Amino acid sequence: MKLKVMMITVLAAAGVVLLGMMSWGQGGFRFSTVGENEITLPRPNLKGQVSVEEAMAKRRSIRQFAEKDLTLAQVGQLAWAAQGITEQKRGLRTAPSAVASYPLEIYMAKKDGLFRYIPQGHKLMQLSKADLRGALSEAARGQESVKIAPLDIVIVEVKSRVPTGFAGKGERFVNIEAGHVGENIHLQAVAMGLGSVTVGAADDALTAKALNLPEGETPLYMIPVGYPK
Repeated sequence: MKLKVMMITVLAAAGVVLLGMMSWGQGGFRFSTVGENEITLPRPNLKGQVSVEEAMAKRRSIRQFAEKDLTLAQVGQLAWAAQGITEQKRGLRTAPSAVASYPLEIYMAKKDGLFRYIPQGHKLMQLSKADLRGALSEAARGQESVKIAPLDIVIVEVKSRVPTGFAGKGERFVNIEAGHVGENIHLQAVAMGLGSVTVGAADDALTAKALNLPEGETPLYMIPVGYPK
């Protein structure tokens, strides 16, 4: 009897571990916390060669990109600008968030796959090895910049983390925060000699399908980034 109970306990624990390694997306289960799929990013640069004022003056919407890949350090720097942790004790990030709720996720699509940024530990989680830039371009009504950019950043809202108790203004706060994040990305791109453009006219359902987003996550907008052509 003891052996039977032990076997049931072991099997139940294994099931919990397996479920913890998987999340439910529109295309079914997908692995989301497998250690071997994590990529530790180079430490972000905290002192650049371009001032904030110069970056603001030079920022323009760039829609034509050279056929040149970004380095892992560049991708990591952009991810950090979007949601990087700047104070470990309280977990504060580069962009302000209402009551530090941080309801946004950063997805990054490149030719070698789809990645999600993990602020804790400054890492990328690889979710897919497929090049989804074409599918994202279709979701964005065929905008060529999305297809040719070496990196497409998609800012996504997580409904369960939307702040409550503010007279129903939680969604407004999320949109404000997404604007903060987007501007951080644009200015960081300029500071690194890159170009970017905001894409807001994408179909939410098609974007979510392309990214295989879990239920409860909604794409807000895309930002293609690359070397200006």
